[in-house]
Amino acid sequence: MATKQRKAADAKVDKNKVYTLKDAAALVKDINCTKFDSSVDLHIRLGVDPKKADQAIRGSVTLPHGTGKTKRVLVLCTPDKEADAKNAGADYVGLDEFIQKIEGGWTDVDVIVATPAVMPKIGKLGKILGPRNLMPNPKTGTVTNDVTAAVNDVKGGKITFKVDKAGIIHASIGRISFAPEKIEQNSLELINAIIKLKPTTAKGTYLKGLSMASTMSPGILIDTKSVQI
Repeated sequence: MATKQRKAADAKVDKNKVYTLKDAAALVKDINCTKFDSSVDLHIRLGVDPKKADQAIRGSVTLPHGTGKTKRVLVLCTPDKEADAKNAGADYVGLDEFIQKIEGGWTDVDVIVATPAVMPKIGKLGKILGPRNLMPNPKTGTVTNDVTAAVNDVKGGKITFKVDKAGIIHASIGRISFAPEKIEQNSLELINAIIKLKPTTAKGTYLKGLSMASTMSPGILIDTKSVQI
């Protein structure tokens, strides 16, 4: 059964209307049903075939206003890089003991950074880390020898994104406590990054659908034309 708050929120969203990104960023705050500082998420449907390697869109972007959430970072590296990772503010640093923990089912982190030298050891963790979008990847800047920069990026609002099997990218772009302008600007930063990654082989409309929602609140459809320059 829908709560009174949820029913009131549903009533404020016109299901037959597509909103501009600016209007959606204001409305998402107005219809929030939670007492906690919930996440604001974008759902972006792309005209791609994720089964084709060149259309499996993935990348990273630094949100101008951060995510509003402190991310827990694990750095998997050789001993000579451990001090750099710790000084940069990584929450966990090491190698073999964390590989064993992950093999045992531990994935209590938001981002994993690895140095190229240790990637052969981490390859076997793909089945556990892949589905959780935690596998280090050079395309997202999480496989690097510069662990200091990688940790600083993540702590400073860098997010990674990846298209799912249905051709949709789901990403958190802030918190409900953010001002509408910050929600709008963070959204645009992500959308522009995705537009720049449009593969030459993708046919037809690339940005097919766009919606915004906060935790436990109804989705707001956004006019894709309002976000394309």
